[in-house]
Amino acid sequence: MCFRFFSSLLLLGVSIASTHAQVLTDSIRVEGNYRVFHYNKPTKPLANPALVFVMHGSGGDGLGMMRAATKMDQQAGDENTLVVYPDGYKRYWNECRKASPAQANKEDVNEQAFFTGMVTYFQQRYQIDPKAVFAVGTSGGGHMAYKLALTMPGTFRAVTAIIANLPGDDNLDCVPSGKPVAIMIINGTDDPVNPYKGGPVILGQNMNMGVVRSTEQTLAYWANLARYQGQPTHDNVPDRDPADGKTIERFTYRAKGKPDVVLLKVNGGKHDYPNDIDVHLEALTFFQQQRKRQ
Repeated sequence: MCFRFFSSLLLLGVSIASTHAQVLTDSIRVEGNYRVFHYNKPTKPLANPALVFVMHGSGGDGLGMMRAATKMDQQAGDENTLVVYPDGYKRYWNECRKASPAQANKEDVNEQAFFTGMVTYFQQRYQIDPKAVFAVGTSGGGHMAYKLALTMPGTFRAVTAIIANLPGDDNLDCVPSGKPVAIMIINGTDDPVNPYKGGPVILGQNMNMGVVRSTEQTLAYWANLARYQGQPTHDNVPDRDPADGKTIERFTYRAKGKPDVVLLKVNGGKHDYPNDIDVHLEALTFFQQQRKRQ
């Protein structure tokens, strides 16, 4: 595992709400590739902050995710949290789907080294809390979140995967650690891309990403790792936007000494975000809860 910090910083001025934030873009050289990431320069001092990575979907980029997670980033500063938006390799991640035709998968780029390098980078510059490192991703980024949980449980305290299910056994090319991790899953029941009940994932006309498990099987995988038994507790999330045709149910496994395992089931949800919650704020709250349980 080899990575080197690239010395130059690109500074981009952007306006967020009523405050002015400075977007910093930097890169780390990982096994011959410069891997890029973005973050907002903290507007006030941080003391041993938490670190949250936000991963874009297939074909996206970190700056696009920064725009999608504006509310989370605004709140993060008040919660002593630094948020980082990495770019995938040529807009894709080398996640755990064996069938993925993305160059990141074909070249088997070293994502673990990339994320390890970024954690080291932010430890050196902002003295982040190494016991409070988290990740949230959407779609392909959700698959990357699963990979981090499967292969780097010693680094990531919790992850959130949005509109993504674990790959099926025959489509899994990661070697799971077998260790439990706190996880929250947010999936829509009517998702035509990431089928709630499992099956093939097709991006566009010619990008077959292989078969994924059902959402219930994905939830059960993480619950079993944490040795939960029986049924999760259940409650309904307030329906703040009845006009969107979606409702959300929360299923929670929680016990003393075990990581939380949570599913937000978005009834009527497609390959998108529900209006009843801000999914990134929800992820931030989940991460804060896990940090308090240290």
